[in-house]
Amino acid sequence: MAGKSKGGRNKAKAQAASQAVPVEPVVPVTDGVQEDKPENGVVSEAPAAEVGAVDVEKEEGDAASVAQPAEKPAEGELHLYPVSVKTQSGEKLELQLSPGDSVIDVKQFLLDAPETCFYTCYDLILHTKDGSAHQLEDYNEISEIADITAGGCSLEMVAATYDERSIRSHLRRVRELLSLSSLHVSLSTSLALQQESTQGKNAADAGKTANQELDGLNYMEDTTVALTNLLASAPAEIKCVDSIVFSSFNPPPSYRRLHGDLIYIDVVTLEGNAYCITGSSKSFYVNASSENILDSRPLKQSHEASTLVGLLQKVSAKFKKGFREILDRKASAHPFENVQALLPVTSWLGAYPVSEHKRDAARAEDSVVLSYGTELIGMQRDWNEELQSCREFPHGNPQERILRGRALYKVTCDFVDAAVKGAVGVINRCIPPINPTDPECFHMYVHNNIFFSFAVDSDYEQISKDHKLDCQNGSSRSTLVTSPDLGAKADRKHTDSSVAPNSKTEEPNGVLDNNPDASAEAQIADSEQATYASANNDLKGTKSYQEADVPGLYNLAMAIIDYRGHRVVAQSIIPGILQGDKSDSLLYGSVDNGKKISWNEAFHAKVVEAAKRLHVKEHVVLDGSGNPVKLAATVECKGIVGSDDRHYILDLMRVTPRDSNFIGLQHRFCVLRPELVASFVEAESIKQPPAEKVPDVPAESNGQDATATIVEGHDKSDESSAPRPAENTDSAAEILFNPNVFTEYKLAGSPEEIAADEALVKKVGSYLLETVIPKFVQDLCSLDVSPMDGQTLTDVLHSNGINVRYLGKVAGMIKQLPHLWDLFSAEIIVRSAKHVVKDILRQSPDHNIGPAVAHFLNCFIGKVLAASTKGSAAQSKSQKGHETQKSTKGQKSGHSASSRKGQSAYSHLTSDGIWSDIKEFAKHKYQFEVPDDARVGAKRVAVLRNLCQKVGITIAARKYDLNAAAPFQPSDILNLQPVVKHSVPTCTDARKLMEAGKIRMAEGTLNEAYALFNEAFSLLQQINGPMHKDAANCCRYLAMVLYHAGDTAGAIVQQHRELVINERCLGLDHPDTAHSYGNMALFYHGLNQTELALRHMSRTLLLLSLASGPDHPDVAATLINVAMMYQDASNMSTALRYLQEALKKNERLLGPGHIQTAVCYHALAIAFSCMGAYKLSIQHETKTHDILVKQLGNDDSRTKDSENWLNTFKGREQQVNAQKQKGRGTNPSDSAIDFIKAHPGLYQAMKAIQSGDGSANINKSHNAAVVGEGLPRGRGVDERGAKATAEARKKAAARGVTLRNVPPANSVSELNQILSLINSAATSATTNTQTTESEGKQSNGPALNGTKETKETNGPPAKADGHTPVGLGASLELKKQKSKQKA
Repeated sequence: MAGKSKGGRNKAKAQAASQAVPVEPVVPVTDGVQEDKPENGVVSEAPAAEVGAVDVEKEEGDAASVAQPAEKPAEGELHLYPVSVKTQSGEKLELQLSPGDSVIDVKQFLLDAPETCFYTCYDLILHTKDGSAHQLEDYNEISEIADITAGGCSLEMVAATYDERSIRSHLRRVRELLSLSSLHVSLSTSLALQQESTQGKNAADAGKTANQELDGLNYMEDTTVALTNLLASAPAEIKCVDSIVFSSFNPPPSYRRLHGDLIYIDVVTLEGNAYCITGSSKSFYVNASSENILDSRPLKQSHEASTLVGLLQKVSAKFKKGFREILDRKASAHPFENVQALLPVTSWLGAYPVSEHKRDAARAEDSVVLSYGTELIGMQRDWNEELQSCREFPHGNPQERILRGRALYKVTCDFVDAAVKGAVGVINRCIPPINPTDPECFHMYVHNNIFFSFAVDSDYEQISKDHKLDCQNGSSRSTLVTSPDLGAKADRKHTDSSVAPNSKTEEPNGVLDNNPDASAEAQIADSEQATYASANNDLKGTKSYQEADVPGLYNLAMAIIDYRGHRVVAQSIIPGILQGDKSDSLLYGSVDNGKKISWNEAFHAKVVEAAKRLHVKEHVVLDGSGNPVKLAATVECKGIVGSDDRHYILDLMRVTPRDSNFIGLQHRFCVLRPELVASFVEAESIKQPPAEKVPDVPAESNGQDATATIVEGHDKSDESSAPRPAENTDSAAEILFNPNVFTEYKLAGSPEEIAADEALVKKVGSYLLETVIPKFVQDLCSLDVSPMDGQTLTDVLHSNGINVRYLGKVAGMIKQLPHLWDLFSAEIIVRSAKHVVKDILRQSPDHNIGPAVAHFLNCFIGKVLAASTKGSAAQSKSQKGHETQKSTKGQKSGHSASSRKGQSAYSHLTSDGIWSDIKEFAKHKYQFEVPDDARVGAKRVAVLRNLCQKVGITIAARKYDLNAAAPFQPSDILNLQPVVKHSVPTCTDARKLMEAGKIRMAEGTLNEAYALFNEAFSLLQQINGPMHKDAANCCRYLAMVLYHAGDTAGAIVQQHRELVINERCLGLDHPDTAHSYGNMALFYHGLNQTELALRHMSRTLLLLSLASGPDHPDVAATLINVAMMYQDASNMSTALRYLQEALKKNERLLGPGHIQTAVCYHALAIAFSCMGAYKLSIQHETKTHDILVKQLGNDDSRTKDSENWLNTFKGREQQVNAQKQKGRGTNPSDSAIDFIKAHPGLYQAMKAIQSGDGSANINKSHNAAVVGEGLPRGRGVDERGAKATAEARKKAAARGVTLRNVPPANSVSELNQILSLINSAATSATTNTQTTESEGKQSNGPALNGTKETKETNGPPAKADGHTPVGLGASLELKKQKSKQKA
């Protein structure tokens, strides 16, 4: 077993790091680079043959193939050394350890190894070469005790004594091991295992089943069926023991405690025997107790063991067998499928039919004993101290940064977990407020050392109500608290603040004297105080300051939890703030809206340091008395000194400047995104005359740590395409924004200076409207960015620096593309509906939540008419308004109006009422007129999925009739889960390595790219563990590099990792997960495992249909890929049906003149040529050529390639005709013609081609696209890769460097199949085709030859394009020119 354990504990870190460092793939990588030199498609033919030969064996041992060479790591990587471990039972196993591993890491590895997974209480003794023994403390690093690099070291596990805490955690660990609930087996893993088990069967049969399985497109037509297929059936439980529960003899009587008894456990084995077990400080043994009387003497001497599992194995043979099966099941899974995700994703679908809920005493015990926090009562963690101590860790060298990053990540994730549990407790009224005598709207809560307060949905409350009325009713109630420093004010009974005991006090209330409506407006502002928007901005600001990472300036841990219609803000507590009035604690900023502004020189110096990194200007404002105060932050931010003498900065709602396109009181919290500021600073610095390109060089050489410390501060746009501005520190320093312009605060300074500050902020606003948004729209139209669902749309907007409030504006600019119009309008509708449903949830008492959600969904998707009179919709709306005013926190609404009316909170709602609310909200918030046909468009699974994810609803995964009047039953609502936003830190070093790797990949230096991605993955593994979306991105890029280097089996290993991580971290049906399946299919197809490839493609189509619905260019691109796979399996009839479907989609979605449509025509031309129907091939290729000429011009390489194809087809047709005249053969196109007769739809399509329908309406905005780009890309994260590549190219061009294009090594043999089907032709034509083949292949993955193509890694890899014109990559001529330039 030792060998297995070595593999089994990989997942934690060490071996993943080792696997991440193999030297083996570097050999093919250099091959790739050599091939790059001749740069012609023919050379790449040779490796294709080799790959074909080696493939299959390699694939099966794929994990091994990557793991073996790990022994001799590359330079600068993590070195691992074998250390043997002697377990408590005397077994030996071997671990691969690094000198930097801490003892906790080693214990984690042992916890993952099957032989030692049930030991929890032991000491580790390290025996060194010279014979000395050292006892290891948990927090020691191994290198501090002994040098394991010299060899000869071994570890020994020695049983330690249990105490009450450790024996309970031992019992919990045993229960965990006996359950398979922590195992998340991916469909991809089970498909591969099935394939392995059926490999003995006849290959021909396997091919047939694959064809039957995927034949037909019917499941694309009805996506509601897809709901039932998304969730895999739960694996069969393996039972080892009937029950393990705490005995009712607990707690041990005092006289037994003196003999070491800690706990009594009742166990019933599968054999039906009941045992009472004593857990003592030394061991577990079966005692001689009778049913009612404790007798703690051992029953038999032999029934004793140091662990509970050891004891149960002695007393029950069935337990022993079952436990072995469980360990085997876990060992057969991918290591990442066993790893715990620290921030697990919640699913919007639950298993259907709902599984039976069975008795489980252990589960009941846990639920009753555990408190809301993660820790047991009396063991609360001091989150603030933990977090700030971790921030103070040294971080001068890479190893220190890893330790600090890991500690910060772990503490923050634990905090988020505890905050979510606490917030749910607060909303469910399980936690009492700390100020119960105050009005309910001011209630604050402290639980598990976390401070909780409510935020109000002010957007919704402004809708359809009289504003004046609202602020009179509302200002007293909705100014809720969002900052822990309030505690101090709470103790002062709010004497200093007329509204809330809130640090985020109502900003505009003394400064608006010029405004006649000042008082009313100020009250509106007050009522908006702790709003959704201010909470979101505060979180963004907190993240920005965290990333600025200024020594001595501290932030609070923060999370925002949305649950049951409420938004709760959770923050760690500043030490001393709740312990009475510390009047001198405010050092900086203002608590009374600028009337009195505090200032402290030491504090100011730190804020200035952060401000430089955040592009904030040092400026002077006037306080209420007219005194000038110099600030480097907003007036309302607060600098507080805690009782630990640390300087804390909070209330960071406006770290970036105001959005000048949204000025006015109601838009007080409309600020620009940090990504936009970074992008603007970069754009401005490029315009400036000094040579600013040089500072970017570090970004490329930044592989390791040289620039890390500088950049950490600037990398606030961690999701953006622009971490680069960090490097332009010289120029960036000149562009600083005054955060207090366009606010009600009085600015000191000359009018010119104020005007200049305002002009700069206006300039960013117009940069957003005039440059960023039009460029984004252009990218959307050319499919450079291809969001699939609401989440990816939001990510891609944010990464471009565009706020979600601009959704309506962007939607108006893309009306001509139906898939984008559907996506944008659905997102606006869902976001508006979210506010309506939250309002209903706030008013619903506990017993009505399920029915209320079901009723809302029926109103939203079905057709619910008014119960009695027409007036009831309006009536319910006004009731709703009043009820909301009565109680902001709907939990108390149980005692308010709604409970008196029974179900009236939701029963009066109708479809018309709900939709009029949605339309009103969309108009108010997004300036978007919801079209009348929107209600029909909302009857889609993709819209339902988006809404459920945003509100946290889980519905049963069954088939719904979305056209019914009431498709949902209350029993379909299975859960309501919290939706969380948090400030978990990201690993900037790894992100910089990834950016550098993308640049290397675009340049074609695959071995360097591999090393950089590898190092990034190793870093992420050590800091965040493998379950992190950045780690998934690394795996994807590693897979691409290996694929291009010809190591398809190695690519599959990495791609499978990405797939498993995406399923666990993003969700089973996230578009990235769909693309992972698509890439897997592509790689399996590269190994000629067509059945496995098609099964993965089937899953890709299923997931895409859930995320975006069937009408999306990504779906069309995937259909082309499926068609190509069928074509390679010589199943031409199915291939043509898929191609026809793809063509229909692209013509409908993108127009007949789009380059993607040309890709379809070209693929059809190839398919017909395979069937010998050269006339049809020529018609289709002519159509392709016409589109390319119109879009790209005659001189473009792709147009010329299409021309070459056309000539090839014409030459073939002439040959066939010549043969016919000589009487040598029948007409090979008969079969094609028969097929077309049998498929009238295809026949219509042919006729359309001949008549040239619709070719006139070509959308000019598409001409930026390139054929090979055909495949949509644009997942948020890859945007950055593409932009990085573009930048690299610009800079390289400026330095006179030409970037290379790398043809991938293993062009697949489809081409040969085509050529064998087509009558042999002139050699020149063949060469040309081969080039195409290799180029098309290239466009699959990172397509190394151009900006746009790098983005393509997102989309389903374009196997299809293997058959498109050479233009999918770059033409042969272009390559030759480039190689000449290089020479």
